[in-house]
Amino acid sequence: MFIAICLLIILTGLKNTLKKTTWSQSLNNKILYGTALSILLWIVLLSVLAVNGFFANFSKIPPKLPLAILLPLPFVLIISFSKKGKQLLPLIPAYWIVWMQSFRIAVELFLWMAFMANKLPVQMTFEGRNFDIVTGLLAIPVGYFLSKKIKQTSVLTLAFNIIGLLLLINILVLSILSMPTPFRYFMNEPANTLLAQFPFILLPGVLVPLAYTLHIFSLLQLSLDRSAPQVRPVKAV
Repeated sequence: MFIAICLLIILTGLKNTLKKTTWSQSLNNKILYGTALSILLWIVLLSVLAVNGFFANFSKIPPKLPLAILLPLPFVLIISFSKKGKQLLPLIPAYWIVWMQSFRIAVELFLWMAFMANKLPVQMTFEGRNFDIVTGLLAIPVGYFLSKKIKQTSVLTLAFNIIGLLLLINILVLSILSMPTPFRYFMNEPANTLLAQFPFILLPGVLVPLAYTLHIFSLLQLSLDRSAPQVRPVKAV
């Protein structure tokens, strides 16, 4: 349900952004429905593979669970740096992209509850070595400052995205090092196997890509703003 809410918000945001373009309605519909269908097919694929134990086979090297996280990345980059993508990004409010990262608060609370139920190891929660909840908490005030168009927000946005990406990489490394593979470093039980199962596979397979996609969009917005020509006021003669 939580994932459905997040995706509904994303698709609503995309629909509102497309309305700001000068593109034809047929093209806007193609982009909107194509995006929705692609996400739906990805969720179905992840679910079918997880139900059949594909991600839970930790005997293979490299482990298959990281594939769920990394496979969407090339497509996200292609879309982000495409001509249409660069035209759409400036139309998305910068504060909206940052505010969306607050969904990570709920994700961290889920991981903590799974730990309390003895389903995940402690290092994958904020009681251990996972501090990704900080990104979700920071998203609220940073998004507020961006919405008010306060000066130096570009520096603030850059710092927020760097911190968010580092904390995201941290939990991904912790997740891999907690799996029952030859790479396992954390030997405390339980091992990280829950996220390879359905429906929990949707966390690394959908929500993690959502998190790094928002960071990529935000950083690309900054680079587009800096590369845009600056119009200087003409002095009166």
